[in-house]
Amino acid sequence: MANPKEAGQAEAFQGRVSVSVPDQTSQWGVCEIVLQGGPAGGNPFTEVALQAEFSMGERSVLVLGFYDGEGVYRIRFMPEHQGKWAFRTSSNAPALHELEGELECTAAAGGNHGPVRVRNTFHFAYADGTPYLPVGTTCYAWTHQGDEMERQTLDTLKASSFNKIRMCVFPKSYSYNENEPEYYPYEGSVQAGWDYSRFNPAFFRHLEERIADLGELGIEADLILFHPYDRWGFADMGKEADDRYLRYLVARLSAYRHVWWSLANEYDFMRNKVLADWERYAHIVTSYDPYGHLISNHNGIAFYDFNQPWVTHCSIQRVDAYKTSEHTDEWRRRWNKPVVIDECAYEGNVEHGWGNITGEEMVRRFWEGAVRGGYVGHGETYLHPEDKLWWAKGGRLYGTSPERIAFLRRVLEEGPSEGLNPLPSEWDLPRAGVEDEYVLYYFGFNRPKFRQFTMNPEFRYKVELLDTWNMTVDELADSYQGTFRVDLPGRTYMAVRMTRLRDEHDLEAK
Repeated sequence: MANPKEAGQAEAFQGRVSVSVPDQTSQWGVCEIVLQGGPAGGNPFTEVALQAEFSMGERSVLVLGFYDGEGVYRIRFMPEHQGKWAFRTSSNAPALHELEGELECTAAAGGNHGPVRVRNTFHFAYADGTPYLPVGTTCYAWTHQGDEMERQTLDTLKASSFNKIRMCVFPKSYSYNENEPEYYPYEGSVQAGWDYSRFNPAFFRHLEERIADLGELGIEADLILFHPYDRWGFADMGKEADDRYLRYLVARLSAYRHVWWSLANEYDFMRNKVLADWERYAHIVTSYDPYGHLISNHNGIAFYDFNQPWVTHCSIQRVDAYKTSEHTDEWRRRWNKPVVIDECAYEGNVEHGWGNITGEEMVRRFWEGAVRGGYVGHGETYLHPEDKLWWAKGGRLYGTSPERIAFLRRVLEEGPSEGLNPLPSEWDLPRAGVEDEYVLYYFGFNRPKFRQFTMNPEFRYKVELLDTWNMTVDELADSYQGTFRVDLPGRTYMAVRMTRLRDEHDLEAK
């Protein structure tokens, strides 16, 4: 988050309220306007409404403000265009009404490509057009483990290839995750209960700090807004409290460019909520988020209706004990949206069937999903003497799949810039790419000693053997054309990559 004091700030007193505005904010950065001295009596969370309209020429963005305790109100704005912006507040509290100011939006800071959007129907790119290939992991409750453990998680992420993380807003109560969190989202206590009309700003400030940490690492925060694994009551607060929570969360977090919204983890396991609730939640989030962040709803058993117009991508948990990634191309055809298999099972050795696949199988599922035009997510559930399982609490990774997933990410980044799309394939060998230009074949658990291929006879191709487990790339000595045989090592988890060679005539035409 941008610090106004670091960027320089203008501070003025308008009535009883001091208004702090950064002199400059970079494109897609967080501009935070601080209003100090506003109403603090009664219940500002429910009694005070605040918003601001930011304008530049014909552009106009309406942003919710929020109360942050002790008479402090904040308005966060993510400018998507460079230039001078003006703002004016509106509020039912006279002290906060019609406050005005200006700020300058400068060029994006290094490494900031803006929020992620859907591109080419099935894929993603940052707002500046840079391709984004989601390579995600899951750490549901990592922000509820205390600073030492959370810093360890960030260090692990920094050393990994993961650029997206699924994480819960609320604490989680489940196997291997039974500790109390350091912060709670509402005033009250476990013993006395919670006042759902009064948020605990310290909880949300801590969450924001961790989200900002992820942004520094270039990692998208896929925020899970509700989940069923709860012993505190946050999964069953009632309609009014649910809706208030969503408005407050969107006001606090939507200005962070790297936030995604996941309405739930396993929405269909929350028996106290019906379809109309989920549609209402989606309406609240999309109405109050002026930046159109990515949004979906994750299933337990029954898929959500991803045809709903507000759904940007399909967030999927496996629905078969053995096959998930193999359905990716079918799901693309059904919903015509990006397919993100956020939970394909986890590498580990816990007693649950969803948490004891091998590293080899995790990597295979990643590759299967990739050559069928989708994106697969990682998780790890190895038993630990102190119950420090990555999927729940973060910390360290112990599995064999992360470095192989990093290898796949490099392969994908070297592939077509428009994304990897499935091509018509023989029944036993999926392939993807751009016809006649770039083709990637994946053999999975099959291990032939050779394969006959037929390519466009008008072109010649470079052929490479990729060992997806040993992470090696071997280029064959010759170039190939038409129908030809490729000898293979007879090992599992092999891939073949073919890239069209350009001759001098091609280069001159280009």
